[in-house]
Amino acid sequence: MNKAELRKLYREKRAALTVMETEKMQDLILIQFQKMGIEIPALIMTYACAEKLNEFNPLGITDYCYFKNPGQVLFYPVIDENDFTMSAIETDDNTVFKPNKYAIDEPVNGLPMFPEEIDMIFIPLLAFDKNGNRLGYGGGYYDRFLKECREDVIKIGFSFFEAEEAIDINAFDVKLDYCITPHTIYSFEPEKK
Repeated sequence: MNKAELRKLYREKRAALTVMETEKMQDLILIQFQKMGIEIPALIMTYACAEKLNEFNPLGITDYCYFKNPGQVLFYPVIDENDFTMSAIETDDNTVFKPNKYAIDEPVNGLPMFPEEIDMIFIPLLAFDKNGNRLGYGGGYYDRFLKECREDVIKIGFSFFEAEEAIDINAFDVKLDYCITPHTIYSFEPEKK
């Protein structure tokens, strides 16, 4: 299946989920994240979920991260439609958000953070495979942004569905380190020697 067909399939699968199913899977993914046992870093980039796409909402994860590390600072992506880039903007309780052209909330105020300073990034996706390849929405914003980050930045995706066997990739695609589903923690990090 090519990327366009997979995107269509996973949009349909997510649209078919009931509110109750989605809420249950949100809770199960949070439990899986808590089981990971990773140290919660200070500088985390997250995202505002696309509710109309029935996307995983990372708010429960970021609340848990704050509980584990009250010193954390959250960043949200802001896209630049002119040059197809994305920046990470620092947020706090007073940050104002407004929808972008994709109807995804972005902060309208806040300071930008250098990509190489971010420790962990939560990355939206439609699907992923057993090798850590992610199928996004097709804009390439995250792949371009991740190229600017440190090699050791922790890249985590969340999915309501299990991994595909394989997804076609391009040379510019950046792999995940982990993907968490309601029943599985997939780790794609190379074995430490």
